[in-house]
Amino acid sequence: MIRHVEHVMGTVFSFDVRHGEQAWPAVKAAVALLHRVDEVFSPYRPDSAISRLGRGETTPARCPAEVMDVLALCARAEQATGGYFSVVPDRRLDPSGLVKGWAIERASMLLRERGAPRHCVNGGGDVRLGSAPEPGRPWRVGIAHPLRPGDLLTVVEGCDLAVATSGVAERGPHIIDPHTGRPALELASLTLVGEDLTMVDAYATAAFAMGDNARDWVRATPGVEALAVTASGRTWRTSGFPATTDRPARGLGSGCVARRPPAASRHGQPG
Repeated sequence: MIRHVEHVMGTVFSFDVRHGEQAWPAVKAAVALLHRVDEVFSPYRPDSAISRLGRGETTPARCPAEVMDVLALCARAEQATGGYFSVVPDRRLDPSGLVKGWAIERASMLLRERGAPRHCVNGGGDVRLGSAPEPGRPWRVGIAHPLRPGDLLTVVEGCDLAVATSGVAERGPHIIDPHTGRPALELASLTLVGEDLTMVDAYATAAFAMGDNARDWVRATPGVEALAVTASGRTWRTSGFPATTDRPARGLGSGCVARRPPAASRHGQPG
């Protein structure tokens, strides 16, 4: 078993790989991929391709090929969420609300391709689960309660699954409704699950901004399920959300707690 923690993209990434030492080259390649993504997409690096593009110093065609790919995915997310996802959240080009999930998804794919399918990659609270850590036993992901520090809201069990949470627990009301320009206040947290962390991560931030309207939007969106806590402490979930219990045990076994890092260590658009 390999466990590795990497500080990159302004947050903490953890790798839990249930293979022997022969998987280290795959883990190192996945870490290198994350650093490459940071070099290209960080809006805080003045020399990054995305910063130069935002300042008009270059064009999409002259940027690395993945820039065009990400901007196309951002356009798809914006259309799918009715504009609640935005690639210009602060009136400057910043696709960070999608990039972290996309980077984790690519790291997971790389691990699979290099013979390490049994893995969990957690990037600042956004989690990509690979194949089962051991026969007959799924991964378990604890979802932190946004209104009860130190407590778990629930535990998600599964394999080959993406889990993303947006909320106020770590940073307070920081997610902006792009239609009003004001912080979204109706929800305390919203967790989405699906197959592809690229869109699950982007959708989680956008759906949080929708408030209680997120329930109808998720129900109408194929491939995603949701669990929400409202600002008053009420909870709701869609019928396919794969939670094991509403009063989870303290021990997670093969799993992790999906918790975002403090504000000072976040990168790009908050989620």
